[in-house]
Amino acid sequence: MVFSSISFIYYFLPLVLIIYFIVPKKFKNIYLLTFSLFFYFYGEGKFLWVLLLSCIMNFIYGLLIEKYRDKKASRYILFIAIISNIGMLMYFKYINFFIDNINNIFRINIPFIQVIMPIGISFFTFQTLSYVIDVYNGKVKASKNVIDFCTYVTLFFQLIAGPIVRYVDVERELKYRKCNIDEFAEGITRFIVGLAKKVLIANELGSLISSLYDIPEMTVLSYFIIAISQTLQLYFDFSGYSDIAIGLGKMFGFHFLENFNYPFIARSITDFWRRWHISLSSFFRDYVYIPLGGNKGSVLKHIRNIFIVWLLTGFWHGAGWNFILWGLYFAILLTIEKYFLKSFLDKHKIFGHVYTIILILISFIIFNANNLKEGLIFIKSLFCLNKLPIYNFSTIYYIKSYLVILIVGIICSTPIIKFIKKFFKNKKFYVLGNALEVCFTIILLIAVTASLIDASFNPFLYFRF
Repeated sequence: MVFSSISFIYYFLPLVLIIYFIVPKKFKNIYLLTFSLFFYFYGEGKFLWVLLLSCIMNFIYGLLIEKYRDKKASRYILFIAIISNIGMLMYFKYINFFIDNINNIFRINIPFIQVIMPIGISFFTFQTLSYVIDVYNGKVKASKNVIDFCTYVTLFFQLIAGPIVRYVDVERELKYRKCNIDEFAEGITRFIVGLAKKVLIANELGSLISSLYDIPEMTVLSYFIIAISQTLQLYFDFSGYSDIAIGLGKMFGFHFLENFNYPFIARSITDFWRRWHISLSSFFRDYVYIPLGGNKGSVLKHIRNIFIVWLLTGFWHGAGWNFILWGLYFAILLTIEKYFLKSFLDKHKIFGHVYTIILILISFIIFNANNLKEGLIFIKSLFCLNKLPIYNFSTIYYIKSYLVILIVGIICSTPIIKFIKKFFKNKKFYVLGNALEVCFTIILLIAVTASLIDASFNPFLYFRF
């Protein structure tokens, strides 16, 4: 079951909400845990045990680290916790990647293991890792209530594709959350906006990409539009999911941190990564980059730390060399910015913005490529190095057909809508602003519903990570 489905919007969610607000306060976490486990079982039944094992073992790790705090044993327990969590992730997500590369290097034929990656394992593994590390560092006390802890890990509205929620940020709300009418209304609006991003923009951009790839003769312009569309599609798909998670969280009394902050208005790659997938960036910053020494020490150590973090960031996204190259690509760019371009980009903001957009487009060509050869062909075609025609009739036809959605996508990836909303929220237009917001939200929900009834199944792109 995905959020962008009729069954979730009109059956599962209303039922869960109605019963949730009827259930006595002391049973709310048990109720949320039950429905969250059902939600996961519905979509990934045979791997429910992996999720439950992750919950139980990390709950125990937290208690043991707390018990043996300030003793050597706590360090050993932390080490075991990290190895077991990463080991489980490595097995399900990367085992065949390693087998394939070993076979290629040593010219042997180790058979592949028949293994399927459980949905959301990258996200709930990082959540539980952040928990045990924070307990070890004394940032949070170990949970003494297994129901509360399992509820934190399995919350259905952020379990499958993030954002990566840290225990320290929701510890109090697991016990003492409240939800008033205003926040519930904000949650509904945010949820519907997230659905609209996914269904009305990301899905349509996906259709445009497929149409352009089906053209018998590709052109430079078609590659350029595909590059823009893929980048926007990924943004609206994942930021849409984050909006849905944050909106649903508010409806149940949880307040999750923002995961995106208009990344395409960034004026440097450094700025871009402060705005894109914030929960992942902050995870690697706090649990890898800073423990390695951050920017302290020699220049070589600093560069080493940047490359380690971005190698891991790329590899986290998928078991493929294109993801590793994608991570190293950003490591190189961030190093160059840090030591050579920072003052120049700060001074020349327009250039910085154009430079950032071009490099981001190239990065997501690498990211979306099925292999390195495909990515190289795409980049060469984009820069007129494959002797392709600039455009043809078919390319122009599809651009005209999808021009409105491209324009809407570009506009909605900027803070323009946010500024308009803020303008109508001032005292002079407050009533009108609220009325317009309600009407617009209802229209979006109707449009999403109509699109879902008419369209084929299309899961969130980030489910595969």
